[in-house]
Amino acid sequence: MSALSEYGDWPLKRLMTEVVGSGPKSAEDMNREQAREAMARILDGEPDHTTLGAFWLANRWKHNTPEELAAFSDVIRETSVETAAPDCDPVDCGANYDGKGRSALLGVAAGAVAAAAGTPVVTHSGDRVPTQKQDAYKHVLDELGVRTELDPEASADMVDETGFGFYYRPNFDPGTEALAERRDMLGVRSYVNTVETLMNPADADVHLGSFYHLAFAKRVIETFELMESQSVDSVVMFQGMEGYDDIRPGSTTVAVDRGEGVEDFEISTAAYGMDVENEDLQVEDVAADSAAITEAVLTGEREDGFADAVALNAAVRIYAREDAEDLEEGIEMAREAIEAGEAEAVLEDLRSF
Repeated sequence: MSALSEYGDWPLKRLMTEVVGSGPKSAEDMNREQAREAMARILDGEPDHTTLGAFWLANRWKHNTPEELAAFSDVIRETSVETAAPDCDPVDCGANYDGKGRSALLGVAAGAVAAAAGTPVVTHSGDRVPTQKQDAYKHVLDELGVRTELDPEASADMVDETGFGFYYRPNFDPGTEALAERRDMLGVRSYVNTVETLMNPADADVHLGSFYHLAFAKRVIETFELMESQSVDSVVMFQGMEGYDDIRPGSTTVAVDRGEGVEDFEISTAAYGMDVENEDLQVEDVAADSAAITEAVLTGEREDGFADAVALNAAVRIYAREDAEDLEEGIEMAREAIEAGEAEAVLEDLRSF
């Protein structure tokens, strides 16, 4: 079945020839209708494989506009994504697809601590992103003995019952999942890597993401503003490690939009108790070591740099949902949740779900 009732006049080959394919300096941007049609054709498997690869590369070279990204996202959400909103209003942590190859994944621990402190958190990812194929949320949760291959309704129930929920991309977004082989053959990232993080399967009102350059954070914020398939009240973005949603040690930037324009500010993680370097957070076996670190932090058995990093990352989630006025209050709430045994209780609930 077509992602659109009928196509327009813009197959990908024509878009390449007349709009996006003339190189990074002279290429033009697509309008919303052209971008929507392109994404619909791609989800339907209509383009020739060579043309599809060329189209993805051309868009990588020219850089997509927020309007284009919003159009791509809308088509995917309208035709492929099955959403299931929990009764609570969680924070959507979407920047968890690229995976890590060197550093521990702290998002599960941070999400569980935030949940224990009263801030429900949702994460979503698949198995391994094409070209990167490194460990992500699913692999840490699997190591911890938490069910991951849930349908969206069960994921929503997980959030309501435990405060933390995982949505499995192949089950809530099969259309994008079907592109995995083509993306792998491309060999580099495409705009799909960006828009898959914005799918928000829990229909949350708050999105938390990461970026490398501030310009990208602002582009994501504007993309949310232009989307017609969803509406979020707040977008909080910060500089992450290895393209992931663990905050980068040292001096890092945070960008916030709560509907009144983008504000950005810099923080020093050492000022918030996270006085570590990137290499201090490196591990040998990312999935297994991250799971062991997660359990040790949640049970209060570990009080080192990893615990400090988890507390700050949890505080960012708490702050994003405005359950804390600032990061200092969020850290205090996070540490209290660990000390009181509430974070360990969240892990137990997840394992028994």
